[in-house]
Amino acid sequence: MSEKRPCKEISLAALALALLSLLLPRISHALTLDEAMALAEKNLPSYLAARQELHSSEELYKASLSPYLPSLDAGTRQEYLTGTLRDDYLGSYDVTLSYTLFDGGRRRAGRNIAGLNLDSSREELARSLLELKFDVKAAFYTAVARLDIVGERKTQLKYAEKDLEVARGRHRMGVAKLSDVLQASVRHEQARYNLVLGEGEYRNALADINSLIGKQLDETVPLQGSLDLEPRLPDMQTLRDLTLQRPEIRQAENAVDIARNNRRLELSAFYPVLTASTSYNRLEGRAISIAPQEETSVGLRVTWNIFELGKFYRTKASEFQINASEENLNETLRLVLLNLSKAREDYVTASRNISVAQEQLRQAEQNYSQAFGEYSVGKSDILSLVQAESFLATAREQLVRSRLGLMLSKALLERATGIDNLETLVP
Repeated sequence: MSEKRPCKEISLAALALALLSLLLPRISHALTLDEAMALAEKNLPSYLAARQELHSSEELYKASLSPYLPSLDAGTRQEYLTGTLRDDYLGSYDVTLSYTLFDGGRRRAGRNIAGLNLDSSREELARSLLELKFDVKAAFYTAVARLDIVGERKTQLKYAEKDLEVARGRHRMGVAKLSDVLQASVRHEQARYNLVLGEGEYRNALADINSLIGKQLDETVPLQGSLDLEPRLPDMQTLRDLTLQRPEIRQAENAVDIARNNRRLELSAFYPVLTASTSYNRLEGRAISIAPQEETSVGLRVTWNIFELGKFYRTKASEFQINASEENLNETLRLVLLNLSKAREDYVTASRNISVAQEQLRQAEQNYSQAFGEYSVGKSDILSLVQAESFLATAREQLVRSRLGLMLSKALLERATGIDNLETLVP
């Protein structure tokens, strides 16, 4: 009996743990930024569409090999002849194997264009990934900031309640007017209104990130993240070198090469096409008085268009298209470098705003403490206290918003340079 008791105790313990796991509320896992980006890569339709476009370009690139391989065709023809004396039929069967020996560079240009389109599809997927990461970062940090603002507004609601209680106490003691209570009450209701508004903004921010990661829009997802950041900025030359490797620039360069290969396609119309072929033909039927006829042939065929007006103008148009593609490349370079300069300046400005917001909050806290003490002993009026508390609430939220601005400007700078994390560039 003593040997069976431990087994029974283990079974009871396991049963108790199973019951607890069913009865206790399940603890939600806090979502990190990296996890959010990984979920977005799996669920965001725009990124999945770019991936499918890449697969399509891969298959088209494989198809561009076709002109380099022989072509095998088979065909048949059946004829039924109706006459006054008898009904006859005639059947023919053909099998032809052909191969293009020379086409003026058409198939080579087509192969090059397919390869460039494939590379552009890869760059488009990389660009979509950069946009995805920026969108997730912006939504994630915005949701974290909204939650921090809700916390600050809860704190300010407590401050407003404290001011209202002091005003009521002084009114009951007969040392304050009813207008003091009313002023404090208005500020208290405003603080409640701001809190309700902040909670709604936080739910909207959660809906934004839920939409990106593929969850239900109304699902409450706890976030594990912070707006604390030590600003570190790489030198401009490093940022510029990285920016010049962005997918948009490579796509614009590919567009120039595609335009040049399109010109080769048009020029190929000025050259002959040389094709080698071999065929087998069989003819049979009651309409033939003799045995079925068979024929095998091998030959070369040369086709050369001497004149066709359109090819001259298409060639000229392809030359203009090359010039347009080169100008589009220059425009892309201009825009990405402009975006880099603006993103860097925004990051510098946001970094400076942090210290300004911190100093403003320190002074607002000191101002409120001074105003509360003076009003408590009757040395100031309620308007000074309410205004000081309102300034403090604004300063608290402004610090949160300045931290959010720094995170968003950092995300913009990372998108402009095409990197995942800016800190990796600074030792």
